[in-house]
Amino acid sequence: MQTIIEPFRIKSVDPIRMTERPERERLLAAAHWNLFGLLAEDVIIDLLTDSGTGAMSSEQWAAIMRGDESYAGAKSFVRFEASVRERTGFEHVIPTHQGRAAEHLLFGVFGGAGKRVLNNTHFDTTRANCEVSGATAVDLPGPAGKDTRSDEPFKGDIDLVGLERELQEHGDAVSLVMVTITNNAGGGQPVSLACLRQVRELCDRFDKPFFLDACRFAENAYLIQQREIGQSGRSVADIAREAFDLADGCTVSAKKDGMANIGGFLACRDNDLAANLRQMLVVTEGFPTYGGLAGRDLDAIAQGLHEVVREDYQQYRHASIKYVVDRLHDAGVPVLRPAGGHAIFLDAGRFLPQIPWNAYPGQALAAELYLAGGIRSCEIGSLMLGRVDPQTGAELPAQHELVRLAIPRRTYTQSHMDYLIEVVLDVHARRDTLRGIGIRWQPKVLRHFSAHFEYLAARATV
Repeated sequence: MQTIIEPFRIKSVDPIRMTERPERERLLAAAHWNLFGLLAEDVIIDLLTDSGTGAMSSEQWAAIMRGDESYAGAKSFVRFEASVRERTGFEHVIPTHQGRAAEHLLFGVFGGAGKRVLNNTHFDTTRANCEVSGATAVDLPGPAGKDTRSDEPFKGDIDLVGLERELQEHGDAVSLVMVTITNNAGGGQPVSLACLRQVRELCDRFDKPFFLDACRFAENAYLIQQREIGQSGRSVADIAREAFDLADGCTVSAKKDGMANIGGFLACRDNDLAANLRQMLVVTEGFPTYGGLAGRDLDAIAQGLHEVVREDYQQYRHASIKYVVDRLHDAGVPVLRPAGGHAIFLDAGRFLPQIPWNAYPGQALAAELYLAGGIRSCEIGSLMLGRVDPQTGAELPAQHELVRLAIPRRTYTQSHMDYLIEVVLDVHARRDTLRGIGIRWQPKVLRHFSAHFEYLAARATV
């Protein structure tokens, strides 16, 4: 049959409170026009993030009931460790309460003043943890990722020429090479196995450790299966394992492809590195066999790591996202193509050409999507990823001005996707009326989470 259906039945429902625009205008104003400040009950479809927001399976809930809450050496950890080892092949498995805690540990070792960490694109918390350590986070997005309109299959690849140049010119300062799969800040685009093999070769030549930010490792593997020459006959699990085999270690937020509501881990091969990380873990997270998690959470992740590589699940998830991307593209909406693994990315820069980057078109578009239809999304552009020129102190734009509509796993149905399309088309029809957004107050780090905004009275100029 041509119709790809959800490979599950709904067993429990969570009611949605329906709101109208006048109420949403009051709610967003009270939140200082920051979507992170809204209460979840005031959102109709919540696409702020896919991190920890998905629905767990009946087997995961059953696993929770088996949770062993012993402080040290719990049976839940034994099951968790075995599941991570099976999926990744890494000997040392260090649980953390979520992905950014794993990043904090990693940069506690590889960060520090004068160090450089190379990545295809650091996401927000990865960059923050790197830079808080004193290191410099260097983004090296591949050239294919610069064009949001092309159908290049692997826009998430790292710039291999730029990577080699960095290693040649700053070799002594480079402490770590990372690749984020999928490349979230680059539009959820996948990284090819061919690229990962070449990164491995460069790291071997320059004697540098190579880690994956592998929060969405299974989604990346599915897109490799579908797009990379010679990979169509392989399973998602096998492709994911090859990606891990090419690396020295990984950080993972289990709130994504761990299919759980909380948790993460750091895994590696090196004995000395693992011993160091475990000592740091005891100080900040907890004993190495629970790492800030309850035993029930470890069991839920262990089960989720089995479920995420199921072919029918990956086929359904990607079909749902591709359906929205294709419908919007056919209607003339500027959307990043091809469809990525976990979200729909609206190209706010092309959607709202009248709003320059320093008036944050992505934030303006995200706000209007909420006002129009109660949809909460996330700006990924110059508000989140903009940089400051170290020479002049001037703010610099991000590579793209995007709005991410992140789809929680196993949570929304086809009718929710059709409603999402309808809301986006409504806003697109009125796009010429939208104004830019200014910042009234912002914190020093990760400003997009808590900044206060205001609509600009007139159109801003660069």
